[in-house]
Amino acid sequence: MRQPARRLRERTTIDRILILDFGSQYTQLIARRIRELGVYCEIHPPGWSLDEVRRFDPTGLVLSGGPSSVLWEGAPEADPGLLDLGIPVLGICYGLQWMTHTLGGVVEAADSREYGRAQLKLERGDPLFAGLEEPAERVVWMSHGDRVLRLPEGFDAIASSDHSPFAAVGATGRPLYGLQFHPEVVHTEGGRELLSNFVLGVCGSRASWTMEAFIDQAVTRIGDQVGTGHAICGLSGGVDSSVAAALVHRAIGERLHCILVDHGLLRAGEREEVEATFREGLGIPLTVVDARARFLDALAGVTDPEQKRRCIGHLFIECFEEEATRVAAEVGAVGVDFLVQGTLYPDVIESVSVRGPSATIKTHHNVGGLPERMKLQLVEPLRELFKDEVREVGRKLGLPDAMVGRHPFPGPGLAIRIMGEVREERLAILRAADTILIDEIRRAGLYDEIWQAFAVFLPVQSVGVQGDQRTYDNTIALRCVSSVDAMTADWSRLPHELLARVSSRVTNEVSGVNRVVYDISSKPPATIEWE
Repeated sequence: MRQPARRLRERTTIDRILILDFGSQYTQLIARRIRELGVYCEIHPPGWSLDEVRRFDPTGLVLSGGPSSVLWEGAPEADPGLLDLGIPVLGICYGLQWMTHTLGGVVEAADSREYGRAQLKLERGDPLFAGLEEPAERVVWMSHGDRVLRLPEGFDAIASSDHSPFAAVGATGRPLYGLQFHPEVVHTEGGRELLSNFVLGVCGSRASWTMEAFIDQAVTRIGDQVGTGHAICGLSGGVDSSVAAALVHRAIGERLHCILVDHGLLRAGEREEVEATFREGLGIPLTVVDARARFLDALAGVTDPEQKRRCIGHLFIECFEEEATRVAAEVGAVGVDFLVQGTLYPDVIESVSVRGPSATIKTHHNVGGLPERMKLQLVEPLRELFKDEVREVGRKLGLPDAMVGRHPFPGPGLAIRIMGEVREERLAILRAADTILIDEIRRAGLYDEIWQAFAVFLPVQSVGVQGDQRTYDNTIALRCVSSVDAMTADWSRLPHELLARVSSRVTNEVSGVNRVVYDISSKPPATIEWE
C-alpha cells in the first residue's frame, strides 16, 4: 500500500500543488479541478529548476499533457531530478510519456491513435483509484498519438484501454504515477475523484484554499505592486473588468481611477448601465471617455479579425495613457503608472504561449493586442482564473447579481461580431438584433442557464420577401452556448418556439435583415466568438 509522501518540510502556510505545463490546452483545467478541491495550485513552465521547485515547496507535482512527442528532436523537457525529490508526481498524457522516457522505459508512435472516449479497465486496486473500483470499466477521455510500450523498472500497470496497455501506472516504493488519459475533462468518469485521490490522498494536501483566501492574497499582491502609486482601470462593461475594478479598489481605494472608453462598439444601453452601477451602486468614481468617432475612423476599411483586435487594443492604450496623464495632473501625483485589466486565463491561453508551448488560437485585445511601446504597467489580478471563479470573487466582493451574472462580453465589443468592415449602420442593425435575442431569452427564463448569447452580423445578402416586395438584405446569426469555463462549449438547445419568436422579431423590427440563422457549432472545433 503506497503511503502519502513526506513533505519537503513541515509548514503552517497554505498547501499547494505545482503544475508544469508541457503545452496542453487542458492545463488550466487541471488547475481548476485542483482548486475545486480547495487546494491552491500554480502553473509554471517545465523548465523550472530544482531550486525553484524547492522554493515553491509543493505537496505534489502534476506534469501536464502537450502537443509534442517525446520522440521528437527538441521536445519539451523537465529536470529529471524532479522525480527524485520525494514529491508525489502525476504525469498526464505527455507527462506520463516524458516520465517513462526519462526513467528508461519505451514510448512509441501508436498504430491506433486514441482521440475521444475510451473504455478504461482497472487491472488492480491502488490508492489513486480509491472508491473507483466499481465498475471495473469506465469511460475516460483520450487524446494521444504516442503510447507507452514498456514501463521503466519498478513501474506496473494499474489500468488499461483497448489501445493503451498502460493507461494508468504507478511505481513501487515511490510516489510516481502516470495517466494516459485526461482526468481533468468532464468526459472522464470519476476524473474529479481520481484527482482528489492524488491531491488529498497521495499528496496529503490540506483543502484550505478558498475564494476568500484568493481575495486576501490578491489584495496583498496588488498593494505590493502598486505601492503608493495610482492606477486606472479600463472598464468594458463586462463581468471581468468590473470584478477586477472592485478587487483593486479594495486594495488601493481612491487611488484607483475607473475609465469607461465608449468606443462605439458597446451593446445597447451599456454605457448608461455601467455608469449607474459604479457611480450609484458601488460608489466608485467613473470617468467616461467618448471615443466613438476615433475608433470607427480607425476601423474604417479593416476586415481582418486579428487586425481589428490589434487596432482596438492599441487605441484603448492610447486612451488610457491620455487619461493617466490627465488623472496625474488632477491628483498631483508624479504619474499614474498602472493599468488594471480583467484578463482571464482563457484569454491568455488563446492569445500567447506564456506558460508553455501551447498553440495560439487568436489574439485578445488585452493580451496579444497590446502595443510593445505601452508605458503603463499591467495589473491583472484575475489572470489565472476562469469565468465562474471570477463570478464567485465578484459575489464575495459584494457586486450585484445583475452584474456578476451577465454573459461575457469581449473587450473589442461588437467589432468582432460584425464580419467584415465595421460601419455605423451595421452596428445599429447588430445592436437591435442583439437586444431582441437577449430580451426573448430573459422572457423565457433561460438567461442564467446560457453561458453566452449574442447576435452576429453577416454581410451575406440573400433574396427575401417582405410586404409583398422582393428584398436583398443581410443575415443575422444567433450564437448561444453552454459552458463551464469557456475552454470548451456546446451550442444551446433552445426551444424552437423561442428561436421562431426571435427570428420573426428580428426580420420584422430590424431594417436591413431578411434572414436569421442559428449557429450549432461546438468549441472545439469553433470558438465561441466568430472573430
